Amino acid sequence: MTETVHILHLLGYRMVEETDERVVMEMDNRPDLTNVRGALQGGLVATLIDIAGGILAGRNVGADQDVTTADLTIHYVAPVVEGPARAEATIVRAGKRLIVTAVDLYDVARDRLAARATLSFAVLDKR
Repeated sequence: MTETVHILHLLGYRMVEETDERVVMEMDNRPDLTNVRGALQGGLVATLIDIAGGILAGRNVGADQDVTTADLTIHYVAPVVEGPARAEATIVRAGKRLIVTAVDLYDVARDRLAARATLSFAVLDKR
């Protein structure tokens, strides 16, 4: 039997810090993940931001609840050229029906902000 490997592991996403107040994740800038200019592809940056924000939001709901992305706004301000890309998620507001997170994404080697995002997560009761 073949073991299934999740796509996120193939992309190299990894947890650096995980608490109820903050989630930090990273991924390396590899040649197979870059655009034609050598920067980490923007869709992968967006996915890293969404995952970090979603994990944090999920830590702030009850055991009988889940979260799903309701809104995602990203401002790309610089490319991730060297990496790794580091997403740092924090809670803006945790309500009963909606959780808002902020995620700053950095090019660690260049110590440079690459993107700033705000995400809203709908709080759902598990089925």
